[in-house]
Amino acid sequence: MNPYVLAILLSSLGLGTTLTFASSHWLLAWMGLEINTLAITPLMAQNHHPRAVEATTKYFLTQATAAAMILFASTTNAWMTGEWSINDLSNPIASTMFMTALALKIGLAPMHFWMPEVLQGLDLLTGLILSTWQKLAPFALIIQTAQTIDPSLLTLLGITSTLVGGWGGLNQTQIRKILAYSSIAHMGWMIIVVQYAPQLTLIALGTYIIMTSAAFLTMKASSTTKINTLATTWSKSPILTSTTALVLLSLGGLPPLTGFLPKWLILQELSKQELPITATTMALTALISLYFYLRLCYAMTLTISPNTTNSTTPWRTNTNQALFPLALFTVTALGLLPMTPTIMALTA
Repeated sequence: MNPYVLAILLSSLGLGTTLTFASSHWLLAWMGLEINTLAITPLMAQNHHPRAVEATTKYFLTQATAAAMILFASTTNAWMTGEWSINDLSNPIASTMFMTALALKIGLAPMHFWMPEVLQGLDLLTGLILSTWQKLAPFALIIQTAQTIDPSLLTLLGITSTLVGGWGGLNQTQIRKILAYSSIAHMGWMIIVVQYAPQLTLIALGTYIIMTSAAFLTMKASSTTKINTLATTWSKSPILTSTTALVLLSLGGLPPLTGFLPKWLILQELSKQELPITATTMALTALISLYFYLRLCYAMTLTISPNTTNSTTPWRTNTNQALFPLALFTVTALGLLPMTPTIMALTA
């Protein structure tokens, strides 16, 4: 892609998210979401491959549907209350419709069907943008309006997402699909606590972005997209393989890694709110997700591929990719847990 065009598209991504962050009017927020969608569409289709074009079309249709629902919900709320301010979402029908549209935008179950298929059709860097940056603007709107949305709806979306994210990833062999179901499960953890402690949602979103960035950049550095290719990475880069296994365990939420931090705080908050059944259900669904992370770790560190893989495997070749972002995200994804008191103090 032409570097000038790429710079314009990436700037538009930043502009759309910033516009949604800074807006207090429904139309401005909607405009920011639309700029985001239109900016990432050419990035998704840049490979000129039928699979990429299919993924781009699915993504565009899904996001257009969600944007139309947001516009309809805001118009309904303005018609009933006379207000276009985001903080005045007082009509229950409009708030439910709005939350459903945002759930469709970020891939919350049961509106998650587009996410694995779209992510599977993209290259790893565009998939990284879709899994991280594209979540920021919708979550800004969710946090602003969480107190006006039915708590039962948020709880249902959260539990369903963690269940679907865990079950869906069990039988996958494509790493991008596994990371898509991982995204769905993590979105459930964030949405379950947004009504009680929005700062915990921000902490969970931040740690999710760090861990997912480390995972995507690792797969990009080792040119890996399938589980059977993971078995050959040990011979190519033992240190990278070791850190990748730890990053995957961090995504699963095992202490003393960073991924344990949001799950621990969220379960603690649910217990404080006297929701023991919800907290227990969330903890059990985390075990389902942990299984396929352990499966990836097993394939990467404890097996050697017995046959030739279908993909091209670069053996011990020097990469020309920038490895500083990978090192930064990996170290952060592994060692941020001792900073928990500081993070809580900064977000309180």
